[in-house]
Amino acid sequence: MSQASSNPFEYSDTNKRYHTYNYYLNRRFGKRCAKITLDFGFTCPNIDGTKGVGGCIYCSGGSASLNCRSVPSIKEQFARGVEMVQKKWDVSSFIAYMQAYTNTHTSPKRLKEAISEAMALPDVVMLDIATRADCLENEKLEIINEASKIMPITLELGLQSSSDKTAKIINRCHTYAELEDAVQRIRKIAPSVKIGLHIINGLPEENYDDMIKTAQDVAKIHPDLIKIHLLHVIKGTPLAKMYENGKYTPISRDEYIKIVCDQLELLPPDIVIERLTGDGIGSDLLAPEWSRKKVTVINDIDKELYRRKSFQGSKFKKK
Repeated sequence: MSQASSNPFEYSDTNKRYHTYNYYLNRRFGKRCAKITLDFGFTCPNIDGTKGVGGCIYCSGGSASLNCRSVPSIKEQFARGVEMVQKKWDVSSFIAYMQAYTNTHTSPKRLKEAISEAMALPDVVMLDIATRADCLENEKLEIINEASKIMPITLELGLQSSSDKTAKIINRCHTYAELEDAVQRIRKIAPSVKIGLHIINGLPEENYDDMIKTAQDVAKIHPDLIKIHLLHVIKGTPLAKMYENGKYTPISRDEYIKIVCDQLELLPPDIVIERLTGDGIGSDLLAPEWSRKKVTVINDIDKELYRRKSFQGSKFKKK
């Protein structure tokens, strides 16, 4: 019997024992969709001095900004992104992903303009907005709510860890309580907007119990989606200095696989798992070296769940 045919997980039609993003998109839109990352030129409150400076200690520049910031035209960024993904996949529907930095850290007027521009791009079926819990004032949520009546929207909030001690270490500049408050207000003001959370495994001074506690807290919040990241050490960041000075040791491959599987077991089965690890940035990646083989890590997570005869939510207890 194959892994797929013996899979007991209800939100899967493959061997995956967790709720994959592809499974979610196929059922929502009836076809494959591709995310196209966009950079609208925003910054972050812990970079520009609003709440702090320097950004999170692992940040190398807002993800999409590395590819897009040199191209100010959103239409050109989008066209280049579509060209790249269509070389890999046969796909004609897209998700406009406002990814770089904090995309609601701006005026309500500018936010409304950016959302309208992203939604007007050709063949876009959904809008994804990356932001922070402390940049979602009610007026901005009302703008997002109105836009969600036209097109499906997901708000992705960086949590990273539910520990306020860790938040201080990584220079996050907001608390877990602020995250909880933001989620409550999204559900009240923009009820049709999907909520995604990001967490990172392997943060400085965190142990196994800390990472499990974050997963348990996420389960209580019960977002619609979650991204699980591995902490990468990237050249030029404060984290890189810590690593080079022996003040930070990356998590091992075996530890990471065990922690992710344990976290998946604790998460409600209907939460969509957008990501199980991240992509290191080529020549700028200092550590962990094993993270370059992303596909094999994901495959070994699949194998471990199969070995355990387990799946996402197998240890989740409804209250």
